[in-house]
Amino acid sequence: MGGPEPATGAKFALLKQFLRFAGAGAIGTAVQYVVLILLVEFGSVKAVAASFTGFMCGALVNYFLSHRYVFNSSAPHREAIFKFLIVAVVGLGINTMIMAAGVNVFQLHYLLAQVIATGLVLLWNFAGNRSWTFREKSR
Repeated sequence: MGGPEPATGAKFALLKQFLRFAGAGAIGTAVQYVVLILLVEFGSVKAVAASFTGFMCGALVNYFLSHRYVFNSSAPHREAIFKFLIVAVVGLGINTMIMAAGVNVFQLHYLLAQVIATGLVLLWNFAGNRSWTFREKSR
């Protein structure tokens, strides 16, 4: 009768890890949005190309924060960064398709399209990185 049931404890741990991932992701996303806005507003770069560049900058920030603070991974960087980049490239594809559809098909403001893309890519990135990139090997 002391403490939560194992399933409840596991759910809490998952939620806590997701919130850390989202917090770290917010920093990477801030980098992405700053690059996006600077390139569109001051660099005359088209929104989709600027989003791609911003996404890659944010992904590098997210890798280091995820490796160290979110997943506390012991995986060597040479192994983990390769997996992280694969997950990120799939996320980039999702991001780019949503941006292209949002801006070019649905005529959304580029920032609204980016917010939608960010939410969906967040879910993909967490699942991919938790289950593959930073998954701890069984002891």
